[in-house]
Amino acid sequence: MLSIYEKILDFKKRGIPSIVVTAVKKQDAGPVEVGKKMIVAITGEAFGTVGGGAIEYYAREKCKTLLLSRENLLEEYLLSEGEVLPNTKTLPMVCGGVVTLFYEYIGSKEMIYIFGAGHVSQALVNILKTMDYHVTVIDERKNVIDSFLQADIRINMPFVEYIEQNPIPDDSFIVVCTPSHKHDYHVINKVIELNIKPKYMGMLCSPDKLKDYLEKTYDLFGKDVDLSHFYSPIGLDLGGGSPEEIAISITSEILAVSNHKTGHKHLREAIDGKDCYWKD
Repeated sequence: MLSIYEKILDFKKRGIPSIVVTAVKKQDAGPVEVGKKMIVAITGEAFGTVGGGAIEYYAREKCKTLLLSRENLLEEYLLSEGEVLPNTKTLPMVCGGVVTLFYEYIGSKEMIYIFGAGHVSQALVNILKTMDYHVTVIDERKNVIDSFLQADIRINMPFVEYIEQNPIPDDSFIVVCTPSHKHDYHVINKVIELNIKPKYMGMLCSPDKLKDYLEKTYDLFGKDVDLSHFYSPIGLDLGGGSPEEIAISITSEILAVSNHKTGHKHLREAIDGKDCYWKD
């Protein structure tokens, strides 16, 4: 059986973000000793224990929130029903003690979600995985996703269904390159509908497709819809049209946004003179 430290290293090597929960302080009775650890991954996997019962259930739920915000946390718990202590969370247990848990986020630099597992996506992931990115690829075509290489997580399910069932953290990077315009539009519109706030969302398309998408989006959400994070046509203007060249263009744009660089020539064009839906 793997030790907790081997499991932490396993998740880290596979690029799977996780939270390590450690009992750092204990007063009076309680089901967990100081130093006990539990790890909870973004995939839902968990290993180790911090005492079981209500405190462990609460800790696992707290991990889900912290995995989205990518934050650390120190929190104190009173294990006694009906009692209250200042700055302490009361949990429904009968031990009566006080336990302090430290939640430590261990993860990649950025979370990238790629919708569509075609040739450009594969070339893009080949580049991204040479850096500290955690990459999830979603495609509803089983034969395509089964043959996909390098991604940290591969998901075979309908694109919109994935977004509805799996929260995408704010400040993530989203790349949209599905097999059809319809799927592309549905993915982006679902992100807007759910008020997800990515740091970057790029769509692989032509200027004509972009114009068509924007017209439909303004009709659906109104002219004031916030598309400041929307990059389309996707990528920096580097030239070249092969999957590998497009992948380098997209990676360069992601790096520019991630590192807060400005002044780069993005492959985006104003529609009817309106250019407020992007920031260079």
